[in-house]
Amino acid sequence: MPFLPPVTKALMLFCVGMFCLGQLIGSYTLSPMWLWPLNSGGFRIWQPLTYAFLHGDILHLFFNMLGLWMFGAELETVLGRLRYSMLLLASALTGAAAQLVFTLVTNSPSTTVGASGALFGLLLAYGLQFGERVIMPLFPPIPMKVKYFVAIFGGLELILGFSGGRGIAHFAHLGGMLGAWLIINHWRRPRR
Repeated sequence: MPFLPPVTKALMLFCVGMFCLGQLIGSYTLSPMWLWPLNSGGFRIWQPLTYAFLHGDILHLFFNMLGLWMFGAELETVLGRLRYSMLLLASALTGAAAQLVFTLVTNSPSTTVGASGALFGLLLAYGLQFGERVIMPLFPPIPMKVKYFVAIFGGLELILGFSGGRGIAHFAHLGGMLGAWLIINHWRRPRR
């Protein structure tokens, strides 16, 4: 069994547990936890956090948990539990904020679920920490440095976000990256 540090393990177990609960009681029962657009009448103050623990289907859950394990486990050991948790929280919240702005501006009625905003924040943090490391991604299956992989994914999200891809919260992904970038730059600032 691959090493899973405590925060990563707890988050993975909680997300899987919430998915199973949704399957047992009906996913719509959990709709007060989804991220509803601000102008929908369904938005609640806790949703910018709770949406990150829910997933639309088994593939959505699988790929988010795979990414959490692949990038999060090592980052948690490097950053420590507290900073890693802060990074996840900042990424999830800024992902929610970006998605809320997008749905407000476009008057979209779409709700949002998933840890993808937090995951894209982890991806950016991983790229900043291990940018020169060479990986073999699933898509495209070409060896490349992590920093290029992150840049390609960020660029694709921006293009897909503006091209109107349906069913995927591209701006939540970009917002998650922004949150990670902001908190990492805050940590790097010299203390007075």
